[in-house]
Amino acid sequence: MGLAKTEIFTDLQNEIALFAKAFGHPARVAILQHLFKIKTCVCGDLVNEIGLAQPTISQHLKELKQLGLIKGSVEGTSVCYCINPETWSKMKTLMTHFLNQDLPNTTCC
Repeated sequence: MGLAKTEIFTDLQNEIALFAKAFGHPARVAILQHLFKIKTCVCGDLVNEIGLAQPTISQHLKELKQLGLIKGSVEGTSVCYCINPETWSKMKTLMTHFLNQDLPNTTCC
């Protein structure tokens, strides 16, 4: 597989692409929906709720955490995850601006 060559794109284009990655797998969408529904969560609860293996859930949590969309805190032997409101708000603003672009009134193809 070739390199993504992200350096040839603007910071904004790279940021939008990274946030879009969060929605690139239904498990990550399900995790985010569950976290919004219950406000906080422990990894084991996600395994039961979503129905995937614990290592798979952990990998998706890692992706979401790297993107900054969730944050986690250690509570005993568990990690409690929640939505990171600052990053979520930033992503909503960027994605809304991007998705609200209007098509020109031209005929194409």
